[in-house]
Amino acid sequence: MAAKPTEAAQAISEVSHAEGGTTKGSQSAQMQSEFTRQRNFENVASDVSSKLQSAPGSISKEDAQAVHRAETRALGGQPASGSLSSQANHQAAVNQGATAASGANVSAQTNATPVDSRVQSQIDRQANYEDAASKVGDKLANDPSSITKDEADTLHSREQRAFGATEKGGLASQAQHQVAENEGATTTRSNAAPINPNVQSQVDRQHNYEDVAAQVGSKLANEPQNITKGEADLMHSREHRAQGYTEKGGLAAEAQHQVAENEKV
Repeated sequence: MAAKPTEAAQAISEVSHAEGGTTKGSQSAQMQSEFTRQRNFENVASDVSSKLQSAPGSISKEDAQAVHRAETRALGGQPASGSLSSQANHQAAVNQGATAASGANVSAQTNATPVDSRVQSQIDRQANYEDAASKVGDKLANDPSSITKDEADTLHSREQRAFGATEKGGLASQAQHQVAENEGATTTRSNAAPINPNVQSQVDRQHNYEDVAAQVGSKLANEPQNITKGEADLMHSREHRAQGYTEKGGLAAEAQHQVAENEKV
């Protein structure tokens, strides 16, 4: 049976109807995007919160990365100190240190030594990352044209050191993309040269994604029973091309889940 529209979906539907349909950049499209980001965060947060409460030792680096990305997108900026993602990052660092200590036959329970140096080092790296992420996240939200290559490179380096890798679509990736756009705009203004093709390609992929997202988001809000497998597959393809991955609980995942529900009817 098709899912009953939620209160939020109903509100989006009413705005879409008043606008004469959902189109890229419209209020209903923005509402749908915000709703999707919030739902994705709630799904990830539920899993991570449960682990933090019942089995903190099971929190992994991947768990911390997933909730940090989802919370950042839901908030439109960096989570505050003490947020769920901050707690998960700290716990993952502690768990990594405990695993290393166990492998070296060091037991925190049998002696009153200070925090293991490897744990402290990871915590320090996380704090350095959060410091850079807070500054860059604020610029991305309020003044993206002012982000410099040095700031993007520093964030990339600190994200790599804190997590062991940089996430596709993560904050460092967004900052580097913004720098590329800024440099492309500067080049165009200074000598009327065409925009960097790599920048234009990414911009085009994002626009293609937004076009399909507006259509599919509108259907999910207004007539979920009419979502087709072709639309869900196209949504999945364009989300992956635009972001480099597809989000658990994201719009593409919701569309594919709805198709599966529709096929049961």
